[in-house]
Amino acid sequence: MRLMGLFTAVFLVLGVLPARAADLPISAFFGTWQGNGVAENADSLYFAMTTRDFDVVIEQAGNGFKITWTTVIRSGGDPNNPNVRRREASLTFEPSGRFGVFEARESGDPLQGGVLSWARIEEKTLSVYQMTLTEDGGFALTSYDRTLTGLGMELSFRRLRDAEQVRTVTGRLVKIAG
Repeated sequence: MRLMGLFTAVFLVLGVLPARAADLPISAFFGTWQGNGVAENADSLYFAMTTRDFDVVIEQAGNGFKITWTTVIRSGGDPNNPNVRRREASLTFEPSGRFGVFEARESGDPLQGGVLSWARIEEKTLSVYQMTLTEDGGFALTSYDRTLTGLGMELSFRRLRDAEQVRTVTGRLVKIAG
């Protein structure tokens, strides 16, 4: 009986367990994407959540890629005329020498007030990370996971401060060009 259990375990490990799906190439993410989502934070139980519109352009840049994203935030004010803020950012990434990991050309040293930025691809998800040091020596980390699906792209944004979640944003985007 013990031999049969060992044989079954070896068989499962070698032959039946699914292998990790191959990581997509960065070119699979290229294009112009648009969509919307909802932001939540610790106060969302007491105050309204905010809606956001997204525009994302991912394109080839040398051996790597450039990503430009615009977020339009609608919050507070008159529901028929909410406060609107627009934020845009752009980063250019190059291969880091580690498979599936890219470093931002614009990346800086957090100890000197810069923003450390990198990206990675894991299966169908392109993740962009940005880390800064806070005034008191703690850290703030933002992550943008963009996962390709059969219907487009899902976005998951998280902001952490000293390992505590500050804000999350989830949304969906569709490819409109490229």
